[in-house]
Amino acid sequence: MTKLILGVLLWSVMHLIPAAAVDFRNKMVGKLGEKGWKGLFALVMALSIYLIISGWRATLPEFLYVPPAWGRHAASLFVLIGFILFAASHGQSNIKRLIRHPQLTGVISWSIGHLLANGESRSIVLFGGLLLWAVVEIVLLNRRDGAWQKPAAVPIKKDLIVVAIGFVVYAVIAAAHQWLFGF
Repeated sequence: MTKLILGVLLWSVMHLIPAAAVDFRNKMVGKLGEKGWKGLFALVMALSIYLIISGWRATLPEFLYVPPAWGRHAASLFVLIGFILFAASHGQSNIKRLIRHPQLTGVISWSIGHLLANGESRSIVLFGGLLLWAVVEIVLLNRRDGAWQKPAAVPIKKDLIVVAIGFVVYAVIAAAHQWLFGF
């Protein structure tokens, strides 16, 4: 479980730096250059993902609560919404006019879905940890960036493309979930 916790913490801290420690990030960019900082960031992200995956696999699931009977069905909806919001964060869409941080809101939806379907310790650490990170990140970004300037409206076609991409990615992940994650 230690590796899983360290992976989630490392992921969270590195992602929080641009919003919470702007001066530190700027000093690091000054020392390493923009490419050097991005390289370090990518290396730390790879390490955090390794720790999360290996920590997950090494942790025996210990049930802390019994998910509701409807939890798996609700999880499917929350995860689908998460994928659509994640897709909406790239490019233009009217979803960005409604939600300031669609990618982070997608992580929140994805995490809630998984917490509704899984009540064991490693799920709470992973999905609860990423849920907490995403909420804190939104708060810090809003504080750093100030008032929100909503983007201009775009044709509905762009929203339909975003929703279609979200559905396709969801379908692929759902079909491969057993192979990728073992359940």
